[in-house]
Amino acid sequence: MAAAVDPGRWHSRLAELITQFEVPGANLAFLHEGEVHEFAAGVLNTDTGVEVTTDSLFQIGSVTKVWTATQIMLLVERGELTLETPVAEVLPEFRVADPEVTKTVTIRHLLTHTSGIDGDLFLDTGRGDDCVEKYVQACADLAQNHPLGATQSYCNSGFIVAGRVIERLTGKVWDAALREQIIEPLGLTHTWTLPEDVLRFRGAMGHMGGRPAPTWGLMRSAGPAGLICARPADVVAFARAHLGTELLADSRAMWEPQVDIPNPHTLGKQWGLGWILDEWQGRRIISHGGNTIGQAAMLWVVPETETVVCVLANGGHTAAFQHALATELFDELLGLAVPPVLGPPAEPYETDVERYAGVYERAGVRLTLTAGDGRLSLYGEPTGALAGLQPPMEFDLVPVDDTTFVGRPEGEPQWTSAVFYELADGSRYVHLGVRATPKTA
Repeated sequence: MAAAVDPGRWHSRLAELITQFEVPGANLAFLHEGEVHEFAAGVLNTDTGVEVTTDSLFQIGSVTKVWTATQIMLLVERGELTLETPVAEVLPEFRVADPEVTKTVTIRHLLTHTSGIDGDLFLDTGRGDDCVEKYVQACADLAQNHPLGATQSYCNSGFIVAGRVIERLTGKVWDAALREQIIEPLGLTHTWTLPEDVLRFRGAMGHMGGRPAPTWGLMRSAGPAGLICARPADVVAFARAHLGTELLADSRAMWEPQVDIPNPHTLGKQWGLGWILDEWQGRRIISHGGNTIGQAAMLWVVPETETVVCVLANGGHTAAFQHALATELFDELLGLAVPPVLGPPAEPYETDVERYAGVYERAGVRLTLTAGDGRLSLYGEPTGALAGLQPPMEFDLVPVDDTTFVGRPEGEPQWTSAVFYELADGSRYVHLGVRATPKTA
């Protein structure tokens, strides 16, 4: 076992890392050998200069999905539904564009990102308690990103639908059900979903391009997919409850592999129920990340050693920051090596890049891939409600093998991976950012 935690070192080390990766502020908590350690560095908002403290609230983004999945599993344990229950059985009014999917998509499909429903519909349906209900009504026009169950593609929409399932079965709005099912039983005092509650605490502001973001948070309808704000110690307490029976009689059921991720080089190799699954040096790792408007969160759990780490940040090169912190921290705590981020091969790899040129599109993004002089270039253009909040991304893709490529926008320290593949029906996809994007032209 590695040496005991040196709190003084981590106070200064967190400050050094946020400077290195241009992160305005960060909040870190981890559980190690039964003790929770908390650290904070930087500022909540570069305009105000208010310092980050360990009880400051950050947006945890899509880490929320593990909480929503846990809410569903609590209802499963109570016998109110099963993972094979069709969504339409609980929500007879539910519709998507494909009538067969409308009838047959199940709760399991939603929790494992295998529904194929186009997943990045961000729609403001108001601030009322009916916002999730209205969002689900708007799903009637959502097309299939891929056939039901055919592959894995990250689906925010599916988790918002799961949130509506929770509302129907509990008779409460999702926020209230979350408090009753998880927040209050665990005694979490710094976990909230609505801005008027976050205002009572020290709340972080997201940053983009080194400046405070133009918008504080996502619309309320996105709640079950990504609206929790919390201090990292509360997130650690939530994950710690999954190591025993404090919440669920069998949390481990959520760690069972459900689907392989076509691009295993981003967050993990497989998806469980809500959780992302991976293996580092033979040890099981369960995790989830989250990104909102200029904020980023990461949660890792090593069940074998009951180690939990949560780091929250409000801008800068967050992916590289998270990876650098994890690499150093897990080595120090457990002597455990975090896998390096996939980068270009030592020797250039030659492959036919022309076959991948074309337009790939789904809700929220259009990717144009251009081949020339043996190179493949990507231009990614955000579409839909968040288009104005994200600049286009543009970079060359370098082949690692015949189907795997890496690239990075100018100024980014960390590489991004893309995997090209075909489904059984011959349709072509690129898997980038844990999403399957079909070739449309």
